[in-house]
Amino acid sequence: MMNNLKRILKNPRLILIFILSRYCHWIDDKTYLCIMYFIYFGKLLHLNSPRTFNEKLQWLKLYDRHPEYTQMVDKATVKEYVASIIGEKYIIPTLGVWENFDDIDFENIPSSFVLKCTHDSGGVVICENKNLFDVEKARSKLLKSMKKNYYYVGREYPYKDIKPRIIAEKYMVDESHIELKDYKIHLFHGIPNFIQVDFDRFTSHHRNLYTIDWKPLGKAIKYPAVYEREIDKPIVLDEMLELAMKLAFNIPYVRADFYCIGNKVYFGELTFYHGSGFETFSPKSFDEELGALIKLS
Repeated sequence: MMNNLKRILKNPRLILIFILSRYCHWIDDKTYLCIMYFIYFGKLLHLNSPRTFNEKLQWLKLYDRHPEYTQMVDKATVKEYVASIIGEKYIIPTLGVWENFDDIDFENIPSSFVLKCTHDSGGVVICENKNLFDVEKARSKLLKSMKKNYYYVGREYPYKDIKPRIIAEKYMVDESHIELKDYKIHLFHGIPNFIQVDFDRFTSHHRNLYTIDWKPLGKAIKYPAVYEREIDKPIVLDEMLELAMKLAFNIPYVRADFYCIGNKVYFGELTFYHGSGFETFSPKSFDEELGALIKLS
């Protein structure tokens, strides 16, 4: 908490973003996104003729609205949706869903588990050993998330009407036993274009990008890439790509995340607005390159 506060105070831009997202809920979506875009990039948002990936994500927030998107970003209801398309075997088991933290039945869930808020991004608590679990610390973190409406941060409308709940999932671990990698597949009109792998997220955070046949892309989005660090191609990559295409059918842009655990594929989440459309690209032309793949109607 204090580290986040210090980081905000040292950066005037972050102060503006904090004030807008926390206290300016009265601003309409279009005006809000234009202001935020200018704060992030120092230039105007062209909604009448968007060209870049980031610009087109803002356009999609405003004009590509479908009721089912809400089900697809709710961390509880998305499981039923995804299972109906690709099958139950790809779904991480749910241990329970509760409307209040104090209703969680810790006695009857396994020794290791993951708690998540169903309505936001970042409200996550990992328990590797229930005997060492700090319940009060978890309560504090999740209750703060439960009070927030994630929609107001980036005006990602699918989050606006999600009922805040807490979901417990089976604790999943891969062969590293350190950091569970997820493979984020970026799809444009149902076609996979590149794959993102984040690592060292709790230290120096790096992000490598790969083609769909697992060749380094040589580019970066927000976090620096370290292509000298070899990340093995998942054995089940072809299966992941096939599943992602089924989930992305008829959607202008979506990111489908998967895990590979014991050579088995598990679904992670769907994201309609990567980085809320406010991340930087290296080179800058990569932003336009991806933007050209989104055809707006």
